[in-house]
Amino acid sequence: MKSPSWRRLSALAAMSIGVGAQGAELVVGATGIQHDVIFTQYSPMSRSSEVTLRLLSPLANAEVARILANSAAHLREQAIDLSMESFDVYVPPMSPPGGYGLLVFISPSQKSYLPAGWASVLNKHGVIFVSASKSGNDENILDRRVPLALLGAFNIMQLFPIAKDRVYTGGFSGGSRVAMRVALGYPDVFHGALLNAGSDRLGTEQLILPPADLFKQFQSSTRLVYVTGSQDNWIIQSDIASRESTYEWCASGTITDTMIRAGHEIADPASLDRALSALAARVAPDEAKLAACREHLEKAMSEELRRVKELLDRDRFHEASKLLTKIDTKFGGLAAPESVNLAGRISPPAAR
Repeated sequence: MKSPSWRRLSALAAMSIGVGAQGAELVVGATGIQHDVIFTQYSPMSRSSEVTLRLLSPLANAEVARILANSAAHLREQAIDLSMESFDVYVPPMSPPGGYGLLVFISPSQKSYLPAGWASVLNKHGVIFVSASKSGNDENILDRRVPLALLGAFNIMQLFPIAKDRVYTGGFSGGSRVAMRVALGYPDVFHGALLNAGSDRLGTEQLILPPADLFKQFQSSTRLVYVTGSQDNWIIQSDIASRESTYEWCASGTITDTMIRAGHEIADPASLDRALSALAARVAPDEAKLAACREHLEKAMSEELRRVKELLDRDRFHEASKLLTKIDTKFGGLAAPESVNLAGRISPPAAR
């Protein structure tokens, strides 16, 4: 069985070519904005194998493993060469008693920048801002935009006292959609996401559910704040569908902030202020409601997997393959390892 997600492998296995970034290491102790910062430390979370495990479906990961096993190709340890990358970093003048918060921002454009008016709000909340250059909408998500966000977070967390429960990702437009993928795949790193004019539905090709243990953490502890202009009609509709999907998948930590008389625009300072307050507000989930919702999802998934088994037992391989592909997209890591085991029973047509 092939998955469209496998198209990413060529990028993940390729070697980086380019000229070193023009910049300098972060001046620790300095406050305010620093441009073109070069980081030097790598995180296990940004390894190519970890990114694919968390962001690709189980069948796509199985396909990656199969093709790698039968070829001379291999995944690079890290997709990013930090010596060729640069980041913008803003550090508030005062460190909060419990440590700084951290906002890793993913821009839709190639050049990182601190949006106008955000500095004073970051100061108020004691939040460090970091954003990578060359991470715009034209860049590959798996081998650039996601690992750059992870490496930005990791390096700041090594250099500053950071309150781990106040580590967030965020973005604008296409960057917001990537931020949602990062928050879904890495709930053990990012405890919230600022979704500014861009979102997707969970359980789709755009938002594959991660392994079950990670998704449970996302359900119970991740806060999503949707910030969209009142006149940004298409995004408003996609936000509604996205929020509905979070409820369907038992994740209730969502907040909506509408910017009045605004179109497809980056969050204004007042909206950022409200968003950071909402992200910091830790609300314990209703455990009984969460358990009932999870049980409902488990029953639905088990029923669909049972149908695949029945089709395979009747040698209806084509129908079984189509249904299993849908399950893989919808339930992602929740259906593993059973979905992968069932895929192993579906032999290629040439073998039958």
